[in-house]
Amino acid sequence: MTTLLQINSSINNGNGQSSRLADHFVAAYRERNAPIRYTKRDLVADAVPHLTGERFGAFIAKPEQLSAAQRAVVAYSDDLIAELKAADVVVLGLPMYNFGVPSQLKAYFDHIARAGITFRYTATGPQGLLTGKKVYVFAARGGQYAGSPLDTQTGYVRDFLRFLGMTDVEFVHAEGLAVSPEAREASLTRATAQARSLVASTAG
Repeated sequence: MTTLLQINSSINNGNGQSSRLADHFVAAYRERNAPIRYTKRDLVADAVPHLTGERFGAFIAKPEQLSAAQRAVVAYSDDLIAELKAADVVVLGLPMYNFGVPSQLKAYFDHIARAGITFRYTATGPQGLLTGKKVYVFAARGGQYAGSPLDTQTGYVRDFLRFLGMTDVEFVHAEGLAVSPEAREASLTRATAQARSLVASTAG
């Protein structure tokens, strides 16, 4: 049975356009591919702590040297990784804030990038260990950035996922949402159609 993990990162929770697009896709995907195991993680409603020196120190310390507080930090990270590792399909709702990813998502990334667990360094370069997953990213922006130097998100997210071994990634961009009501409607219509097309291409 397929396991799907949905990760939303909008500060507007379920009302954000990236969340709505991800929700729409997931509902259609679940209907087409039932039965399916499904987990939803909202990084705003259930925020991951931002990385600190103490938390990072817990990740790199030897197990026998961990304090009780550090063991709790590692266990929390381990749970996030186990949830991601179990997923066959990952759906990410990705708004753009000030040309970057939400800090909540960056905190999540910082807790799942663990040397020796989700990636490892080799003589020929880093090797991602979270392989065999399909990832769908639904990116919502107020302006038009895709394909321009100002799109600092797409390359960063793609590179981060690849670093962990997730190379099969589809991006759906809904852009110009703040330009005008007409631009917003047209862009969301295109993104929704693209999401439907992606669902139609799944196994069913």
